This record gives sequence, structure tokens and C-alpha cells, in this order.
Amino acid sequence: MTDLHPAHTIKRHGQWDHADDSCVLTYDDRFLRRKRLLTSHNRGFLVDLAHTESLNHGDAFELEGGQIIEVIAAKEALLEITGADLVRLAWHIGNRHCPCQLEPGRLLIQNDHVIRDMLTKLGATLRDVSEPFIPEGGAYGHGRTHSHAH
Repeated sequence: MTDLHPAHTIKRHGQWDHADDSCVLTYDDRFLRRKRLLTSHNRGFLVDLAHTESLNHGDAFELEGGQIIEVIAAKEALLEITGADLVRLAWHIGNRHCPCQLEPGRLLIQNDHVIRDMLTKLGATLRDVSEPFIPEGGAYGHGRTHSHAH
């Protein structure tokens, strides 16, 4: 296994057109500043960014050598939520600051026993699934929201 050049730059989805390799990362792993990662072809590289970044499926690392490594959202254990009043269920999830993937007819969240219990009591239909997790961005449509601090 040979290591590639480090990555100091992120290219957002649509800012690049050809990937030299890819890197499959969970939602939690897509929030980083400095970390050694492996590509899909088992090549190592160091991510060394100026600030902690939230990466989305389809973003890419630009390595010092010019290579582009595409970020792919990994399948992970999630909770699928359906029900007669999906808007109300989404409100309760958001009120607890849980990242949530919004889709027509269903919501997806990371599996959490406390939230699962709350949703059951609210009448939601729940199902364990394994899928890529691509939740809605923060209040302004990008990034992650962690607290009420400004």
C-alpha cells in the first residue's frame, strides 16, 4: 500500500468532473479536520484541513498532487420513520436536534433508543434499515447544527 499526497482542499459537488478514486465514509466520519483515510483502492492519504468541515456525498478531496478522491456516503444502520402525520414527527425529531434525512413519505435518522421510544409513543411506524445517510443541512441549507450558540 502506498500513501497518496495529503488533502488540504475540499471540492464541493459540482466543482469537479473526474475522480481518481473514492472514499466511503459514514455520516459521522464525514465531519473532520485532520484524519488519515483509505480510498476504495486501499491507498492511504492524510486529510489536513484548516477548519473542521462537514462533507456531503459527492464532495471530493483534492490532494496536493492534483488527484481527486470522491466522497461516497457509506451504508449505515438507520431508523426509517413513516406515519400518518410525518410533518409532526419531523418537528419532534428537529426539536431534539437530530440529523434527519427528509424524503417524500419517510424520514431517516441514526438509530437512537430514546428517539425510537418517543416516536413509538407518537404513533410512528419504525423500521431498521441499512442505507447511506444524507441528512438535511443546517438552518441555512449547509453544514451541521450542533447547538444554539452563535
